[in-house]
Amino acid sequence: MSVTFDDIITNSSSVEFFLQIFQSAISQQNRSFLEAHRTILAACYKNPGLSPTIKGETQEFLALAWLKKYNDSSEHRISKRISQPPGTVADPIVNTIINARLTGLTADHLEQIKYAHRLSMSAENVLGLFLEEFLAEQLIEYGWYCCWGESVRHVDFCNVDGSLLQVKNRSNSENSSSSRVRINQPIEKWYRVDAKTGSYRWSDFNEKYGTDRFSEDNFATFVQRILTENPYALAVESNNSWQLLSETSS
Repeated sequence: MSVTFDDIITNSSSVEFFLQIFQSAISQQNRSFLEAHRTILAACYKNPGLSPTIKGETQEFLALAWLKKYNDSSEHRISKRISQPPGTVADPIVNTIINARLTGLTADHLEQIKYAHRLSMSAENVLGLFLEEFLAEQLIEYGWYCCWGESVRHVDFCNVDGSLLQVKNRSNSENSSSSRVRINQPIEKWYRVDAKTGSYRWSDFNEKYGTDRFSEDNFATFVQRILTENPYALAVESNNSWQLLSETSS
């Protein structure tokens, strides 16, 4: 019979007893039990409704499965990963729709629009990953640890003081299930952009921590640095005409 997080929490007399189970299993793998592990697992213990849905044959197997999920996500964060191009083909009827409205466009124009859209979608697909890693770099100084690999469900960052934070890129990007969960859980919400006004919310962090390190300029600089070091973080299709144009003009 498999063991779940809820089983371990229920059978643990204290948070320290709960953490010791994970620390022991991780130490046996010659790995360090980090402050990040301690902070995130303590959040799971104190908020069992947010515990990840991981199962194991034993407590030790479950602990190692949790660690693998956490490590895999951390080691393949956007600065390290190779993103994949869209796995679907474009629907030709989209070109027909556009051309029926904008009749002066040529076939070349329509192809450029198609690939510009696909490139833009690829960028939007990794935007949240850039934001997550940027905040992970900036917030750690204030006791926040990134919950890589959904190591706590519906939570992106846990603080050493027990606070929970959910991060979204835009104010309208939260789905209904995440919203419902937060109603009954002590999860703070932050989003980068107000979708209605276009204003940024970086000042929330700056005012809270008395700094100016959180800004759109610093975020843009971070994105540019990561893509310079790892251009494959953004997938570009080999036949995308915009890549050829970029190479020609550079």
